[in-house]
Amino acid sequence: MKKARTSSDARKKALPAKSGTSKKQIIVSDLIDVAEAQAIAAGTHSDPFSILGGHKKKAGYVVCAFDPGAERMAVLTGKRTVTEMLPVPDAPGVFVGKLARKANYRLRGEAGETQWTHEDAYRYGPVLGELDLHLISEGSHRQLWQALGAHVSVHERTNGTHFSVWAPNVMRVSVVGDFNHWDGRRHPMRCRGRSGVWEIFLPDVGEGAVYKYQIIDEHGNQLPLKADPVGFGAEHPPQTGSVVRDLMKFGWADDAWMNRRGDAQKNSAAISIYEVHLGSWRRVPQNGDRRISYLEAAQQLVDYVLDMGFTHIELMPVSEFPFDGSWGYQPVGMYAPTIRFGPLDEFRALVDTAHARGLGVLIDWVPGHFPTDAHGLASFNGSALYEHKDPREGFHQDWNTLIYNYGRSEVANFLIANALYWLREHHVDGLRVDAVASMLYRDYSRKEGEWVPNKHGGRENLEAIDLLKRMNEVVYAECQGIMTAAEESTSFPDVTKPTDHGGLGFGFKWNMGWMNDTLDYIQQDPIHRKYHHYKMTFGIQYAFSENFILPISHDEVVHGKGSMLSKMPGNEWEKFSNLRTYYGFMWTHPGKKLLFMGCEFAQSAEWNHDVSLDWHLLDYDLHRGVQSLVRDLNGLYRDTAALHVKDSEASGFQWLDLYSEDESVFAFARFGLPDDPPVVTICNFAPVERQNWRIGFPKSGRWQLVLNSDARVYGGSGRDQAEIILTEDQQWHECPQSAALTLPPLSTLVFKFEQ
Repeated sequence: MKKARTSSDARKKALPAKSGTSKKQIIVSDLIDVAEAQAIAAGTHSDPFSILGGHKKKAGYVVCAFDPGAERMAVLTGKRTVTEMLPVPDAPGVFVGKLARKANYRLRGEAGETQWTHEDAYRYGPVLGELDLHLISEGSHRQLWQALGAHVSVHERTNGTHFSVWAPNVMRVSVVGDFNHWDGRRHPMRCRGRSGVWEIFLPDVGEGAVYKYQIIDEHGNQLPLKADPVGFGAEHPPQTGSVVRDLMKFGWADDAWMNRRGDAQKNSAAISIYEVHLGSWRRVPQNGDRRISYLEAAQQLVDYVLDMGFTHIELMPVSEFPFDGSWGYQPVGMYAPTIRFGPLDEFRALVDTAHARGLGVLIDWVPGHFPTDAHGLASFNGSALYEHKDPREGFHQDWNTLIYNYGRSEVANFLIANALYWLREHHVDGLRVDAVASMLYRDYSRKEGEWVPNKHGGRENLEAIDLLKRMNEVVYAECQGIMTAAEESTSFPDVTKPTDHGGLGFGFKWNMGWMNDTLDYIQQDPIHRKYHHYKMTFGIQYAFSENFILPISHDEVVHGKGSMLSKMPGNEWEKFSNLRTYYGFMWTHPGKKLLFMGCEFAQSAEWNHDVSLDWHLLDYDLHRGVQSLVRDLNGLYRDTAALHVKDSEASGFQWLDLYSEDESVFAFARFGLPDDPPVVTICNFAPVERQNWRIGFPKSGRWQLVLNSDARVYGGSGRDQAEIILTEDQQWHECPQSAALTLPPLSTLVFKFEQ
């Protein structure tokens, strides 16, 4: 009867001598601690790099490998040298072998008749240096994306991808994907001390590989698989994996634009922005009504924006996001251009093409909150890491989203580096920062008792304020010629004042007050407008307190607010005339311009993110007329210094007719530099003609009519209007000279001084 082998006997199982080993039999227990091998097989070892790979030990140079799919394994060195490995008892998939000396090697696995070879990830040293780790821990790594994320690279003469993620206070982090059968035991990462950073270099993994991180928290709980917070690509929703993208291979050709964009984006420049939701700007009905791609947008959108005379395209958020209905304002992949329109380099091609044509590209940036999706930042390490633990600080009740913990240095670093990433790696020309008001105030949209005061007992979010200041300081210092703009809906002071003068440091601020007041006015029946006259004039009282952009954005044509055209009172002709008059007022009023797509041709229906704009409306004269007006307004604004050079200076504006509320008439003058011809705008917001209406002019002489919103080419009545007027020596509106005009009903007239 054969004696049963004991556990002790098993541990002493000998490895027969093969090529590359000594003639003496090798005992497993001499090569590896079986308990540690079992922890490797179970995926619970806290330091797999201390076991796996090659290590110099008393027994010699020992190689340990883990492959749960292998029945046999061998170490290959040189062209023909093969060292068979010994399976470790009670540790399925763990194999050990001894080499005569330290050497580069590959692993060969076998199962049945199948055989495969691969590089051993655990024979490679770390990639990140101590400086990277120090800066990450300190929260001051300006190029954070170069340290974290998935980088296609060559490490120790081997092609592969370096994965790195910040996940402090956890037991284990593994990178998983198709390349390892989504098995977290196969590639647990190297923990880099107290930094909370985990990294691993995976040979032979390249661009296009799908991956996530499997995290075991400090209590031993396996978390939902996480997408890479600094991943540069993502799968198509509803799939949620990250995708390896090579940041280094794109060849930019926009040096000319990058060198001159500072002049195109300074406060004295003409800036007219076309806001775009790429998913619904134009679709392809011949192909299942699909969205256009980045590459198609590089042709179609760029051509259209140039034809319309806008200076900039502003893209609603392009950071990867899970839910189409959020329009991108709940991003989950802050470093990944959304795959909805193509991969990363195709987004860059859109930017590069726009620059080649002289257009700036802005993107909406969302540092105010993030969604609760399990694969995202929420409870990333099993606890509140990116967010606040207390929901009174960390949960947005309006949007069911989480608020970043701006006071945590690593989180602030994550956001500031992200701003730099878009500006440097993707050459975007500026960031429009979303929902700034929700960041500035701890009691934003909260009742008493639902928020936590700051350390001084106040409502200001001091940490968020500091973040915004530092972000602006960093991006303006490191990225020549860029611009930042704040969507800030309160009267928070000094948003566009430099930080060293106590401001937030933004380049521009959306003028939400002007937008709300003027839209309320224009929606009134003309007979009632005299009671709301001040809403068109009040904005000038604060127009020069900040560097303002006048926004008619997507928010004004959604959620039951109707389209711009549908806001207008009256019959069809009056609706279009009201809208044209309003646009004339807007384009000649102090402030840069922003118009949401579709508003430029008077889209009839409210914006729907699921369908294309109604381009067929351009078959109709009235819609085409509004489009022509916007095109000409952009040209006039761009080519007339008085309309933009002093957008933020009181000396660039003068009221001429301020008090004609009963007649709903407004008149004002705009000025540029001393040699720039001034401009006079007269708006008649009543549906009746005003004859012999006297207007004071700031200069004596000839004034040319350069725009009439009532012209037939725009769909107006085409009433006769003098192309040239001569002022008379009759004092009016505090001007020593004036002229009597005929004001068409619902019209804007713009005159430019000739001599």
